[in-house]
Amino acid sequence: MKIGIDTFGCDHGRSGLGSYLISMCRQLSIDYQDIQFELFGSEIDRYTYVSPETEKNPNLTFKSVNILEGVTPELLWHKFQFNSFAKKQKYDAVIFPAGARIIPSNFSVPSIAIISDMVSSVFDKTKNAFLRRQIVKGLSRADCVIAASDFIRNDLLSSGITPNRVEVVHNGIDHSIFYPQENLGIENDVVDIKPFAIKKPYIIYASRMQREEKKHVELIKAFTLFKERTGLPHRLVISGSEGPYSDFVHRAAFTSSAASDIFITGYFPHEGFPELYRGAEICAFPSMNEGVGLPVLEAMATGIPVTCSSSGALKEIAGNNALFFDSNNVEEISYCLERLAVDSELRAKLVASGLEWTKNFKWEKTAAKTMEVVLSVIKRQ
Repeated sequence: MKIGIDTFGCDHGRSGLGSYLISMCRQLSIDYQDIQFELFGSEIDRYTYVSPETEKNPNLTFKSVNILEGVTPELLWHKFQFNSFAKKQKYDAVIFPAGARIIPSNFSVPSIAIISDMVSSVFDKTKNAFLRRQIVKGLSRADCVIAASDFIRNDLLSSGITPNRVEVVHNGIDHSIFYPQENLGIENDVVDIKPFAIKKPYIIYASRMQREEKKHVELIKAFTLFKERTGLPHRLVISGSEGPYSDFVHRAAFTSSAASDIFITGYFPHEGFPELYRGAEICAFPSMNEGVGLPVLEAMATGIPVTCSSSGALKEIAGNNALFFDSNNVEEISYCLERLAVDSELRAKLVASGLEWTKNFKWEKTAAKTMEVVLSVIKRQ
């Protein structure tokens, strides 16, 4: 059996979608060695989603597609050339991990779209009518759509898309790297992650600076209030790739009265996040309309308390194990930061419950449920 996996739309590994694909490839190559998985996409991504450990497994290969970089060339290839490509490669099924961004409008092979984005947000951001029509057609005609949360499933249906079948499969987290570590050395007041040296204590927010609804500016304003009100030594560390909203974030940090305590790292390798989280005092995640919110789970799994937005899928993903706030209310965000900074009993409660909760999210489970869907689609043909 041969299953194709489309890498287009996954940001060359530098986003949540990219991290998802890296983790899934690793798990699939380990748990399903009797199945041939072939990634296909731009040549630049030949080694993006294949780690040293998966590279040793012959059941995970890569097929380069020679097209120009960019949304329009990729959309046109999927519309006019994908089906002949899939037949030539003799795929029994194809998985589209970035189904809300790049997908054919028709399929010659069994198809499974994975949705980790808010489709309504994708539609709101794009002025490309061709892209919107192709996504609607593709998701409506796919044999099955896997939504990464119930919130995404509901958003998918409310966006006017009528898939043949929708399944909810929550993403996992890698417990081999995201785990609490005792005795980190309290006397060591600096977290040294090359090329960064970050002074403790700090509050971490890991998210790309790509749009206003990520609420970086509101968090900076809330942190400024927190510093002015408490005088505590905490720093705010914002970690994530630059994006269209970067200038607003940098300007807010520069003009803050707490500017000297705000550190913006830019792009940060995913493999460095466990140590970055473990060294933090608090994880703040104000992003609105998140469909998945994996950073919240990753922070919990490393044993730090989380305060996050009450919107999107975050209440579904975090359960009762985080302190929630209205992301548009700067005072409320600031108050939550203060509570977690000074209330040791609340911190301990959220850390303990968060560690227990995250045991439910494993890549083994995600891969197994995903393959159950894929194999059922193939069987129905």
